Amino acid sequence: MRISDDRYSRDRLRLDLALRFIRHEARTHTIRAWTGLTDDRIRKLYRSYLNEKSEEAVPRHRGKSPQQPAFFTRTPRIQHETALLASLYCLFGLVPGRYLPDGGRTLPGVLRGELLCQAFEVYRLIVQTPQITFEHAVFLVTSLMRGEVLKVTGCSECNSVLVVDRLRLRDALCLYCTRPDDSCMTPEERAALSEAAVARC
Repeated sequence: MRISDDRYSRDRLRLDLALRFIRHEARTHTIRAWTGLTDDRIRKLYRSYLNEKSEEAVPRHRGKSPQQPAFFTRTPRIQHETALLASLYCLFGLVPGRYLPDGGRTLPGVLRGELLCQAFEVYRLIVQTPQITFEHAVFLVTSLMRGEVLKVTGCSECNSVLVVDRLRLRDALCLYCTRPDDSCMTPEERAALSEAAVARC
């Protein structure tokens, strides 16, 4: 049976995305959800990747993916990095203008998966010692789409992007406005937050 060029192209895109997820230490069920590949095919791909790239050992995580929204508001540093990552999601068009309660089912896909990887890779380039893993990044974009616990908003002082609890009553301030002399925010991080404020979802 002859395989059409279109079918081959779609399959290649899914395999490329799966390899990208593997490099970011994604769990098997996360890769399956975003690529549509079977667990068996993912395991074979993982073994092939390790054989070909033996000098680049990639940990294989097992168990459940992160499911605690409180992680993103745990410390000022993580709050700042979460805001930065959400800013990139907005810039890459990953977070829609309206909430989608079934975002966990409708969001995953190859094209959005590629955008997710691009946003995460830019985040890793900007942040010197990143605290957010790829699995947390996947959970964050899904949570922001659902809008049940977390939401994207703006700093009440400078309008930079923030991620806050949806039930928060008080106005929120970003790390820069709260602690303007804090050296933990680099110029690159500050620029990303400001740029995303213009295109906030």
